[in-house]
Amino acid sequence: MNNRRHQLAASTLALATLLAASPALADGVPAGSIIENIATATYDDGGVTPRTVVSNPVEVQVDELLNVTTTWQDGSAVPIGSGSAVLTYEVTNTGNGPEAFNLTADPGRTGNDFDVTIDGIAYDTNGNGVYDEGVDVVLGAGEASPVLDADEALTVFVLVSSPGGVTDGQTSDVNLLAEAVTGTGAPGTTFAGQGEGGSDAVVGLTNADADADGSLIARVAQVSLVKSATVADPFGGTEAVPGAIVTFTIVAEVTGTGSFDNFVITDDFPTFTSYEAGTLTLDGATLTDAADADAGEASATGISVDVGTVTSGNDYTVTFDVIVN
Repeated sequence: MNNRRHQLAASTLALATLLAASPALADGVPAGSIIENIATATYDDGGVTPRTVVSNPVEVQVDELLNVTTTWQDGSAVPIGSGSAVLTYEVTNTGNGPEAFNLTADPGRTGNDFDVTIDGIAYDTNGNGVYDEGVDVVLGAGEASPVLDADEALTVFVLVSSPGGVTDGQTSDVNLLAEAVTGTGAPGTTFAGQGEGGSDAVVGLTNADADADGSLIARVAQVSLVKSATVADPFGGTEAVPGAIVTFTIVAEVTGTGSFDNFVITDDFPTFTSYEAGTLTLDGATLTDAADADAGEASATGISVDVGTVTSGNDYTVTFDVIVN
């Protein structure tokens, strides 16, 4: 019984010391470790040989300290248009024992110009720091992170999609909260027997939870399409008589700050005209009429030009000729 009192008193002293210090890291004493020592006294009772007496051993099991940090990793606002985006965070177990964390993403922050939809929370499985769809694990509803060892960090991705209707330059924050699965609370809150090796788990100075805001900025491009025509008749004039050549010019102007993928310009040949083979161009470069490796194609009914990705601040010009029948 006396030995148990000594152990409890020593454990209380050790916990008070830990809580007064900075959050424990992996290079501190691991949770569940046993601290043991024995006191020794020597004395001389007048005989030839000095006497030695030892105390009973006292053991203290190091409790698990629950601490965590969360940091946003992107560094600058992540662009989002009308589609989806990925925000990157890092969650670090700054306690002294293994712990998993519940992760919650909140898109409804005060001051947001728009609120995104949370499509999922994933974690980096291949260590490249970039979200790889189909490779990185997306957590299920209510599923915690993997167990992190002391001082281990985990890259976490929050997958979001735009609500639509956003305008260029609007901003939005998304908060990621990490909470120790064992429990959270004020520093010193104790969860008896729930720490590593059956030790107590004790909430550290971070309250066993931590959060960080990641930022998004709307980058929205707009496209205007302007078509014009010029006529060259067989007599050197500009009259649309039979045999005249009509050159159509289509200009796509991209404004704003975003981009579009898979941008394709199509146009049907007008009635009473015939396409002049080999006249299809993109930004002044001649395209073949066949459906081959270049961007253009001229069929029996019209033209199609696959421009690909278009970015704001640029113009893209397609031209072709027809002959008036």
